[in-house]
Amino acid sequence: MALSHGSAFAQATPAGEIPQQKVNDALRAKLPEEFKTSNKLTSVNSGSFPPYEIVTDTRTMTGASADLTDAIGQLLGVKIEHATVNGLSALLSGIKSGRYQFSMGPVGDFKSRQEANDFVDWVQEYVVFAVQKGNPKHINALDDACGTRIAVQSGGSAEKVIKAQAEKCAADGKPALEVQSYADQPTSILAVRSKRADAFFSSQAPLTYFVQQANGELELAGVGKPNGFDDLFQGAVTPKDSPLSEVLLAAVKELMKNGTYATIMKKWGLENNMISEPGINLAKK
Repeated sequence: MALSHGSAFAQATPAGEIPQQKVNDALRAKLPEEFKTSNKLTSVNSGSFPPYEIVTDTRTMTGASADLTDAIGQLLGVKIEHATVNGLSALLSGIKSGRYQFSMGPVGDFKSRQEANDFVDWVQEYVVFAVQKGNPKHINALDDACGTRIAVQSGGSAEKVIKAQAEKCAADGKPALEVQSYADQPTSILAVRSKRADAFFSSQAPLTYFVQQANGELELAGVGKPNGFDDLFQGAVTPKDSPLSEVLLAAVKELMKNGTYATIMKKWGLENNMISEPGINLAKK
């Protein structure tokens, strides 16, 4: 297991009392028997993805996803433990193989990924750039990235999009786009802060967090632009056709109904990423 660099970007946990959940017997009854017997599930992450996942060691996590898994565990009457692996590919393969039961994520939901896993979508995301203050390279949309050095998280959807853009830059005879792939979010943002990269291309929610932690060194760019993506849903990942998918979906719906979901999202500054209706495999592309 790999340790994340999340502690380098740690902050005090935001204020916000999360209501304690009572065990929902109907939901617990839907759990596969092995988990009712063990009273334990393991959720895997690929390192810090703040403000959703802030990993300080391989089994300790804070953030919106941690609060949500705690609440879901209370509803189901089970303890949800956290495990960390090195990168998104290891996360997806670990779930597919059955080593881990699920990942709360949120992980990007795409049709290609639905072939091997299911997604219980509970947020909507947008993909933008974190750049140095003043945006010296004038990166205001995906097409502006030619001739720049762009950091991305390895194995993520943003990496695929930025690599396609690099090919487009070359085909159009424009200056080369250098793609720098890193194992996790903190290392990627560090490349921008240390000026080894001109921008970090990733989800808006974690980039907003990193910009807030950068003491005025960084800003967001490309906000409000599609940047190579259609509607982007993200959520928990489960093995394909696992009964756990419907259990998690029902649990998220219950937390939406009783107001806990909104409390958690607002606590972590994620109001703009809230989804009105969760679902399984919402992505159409």
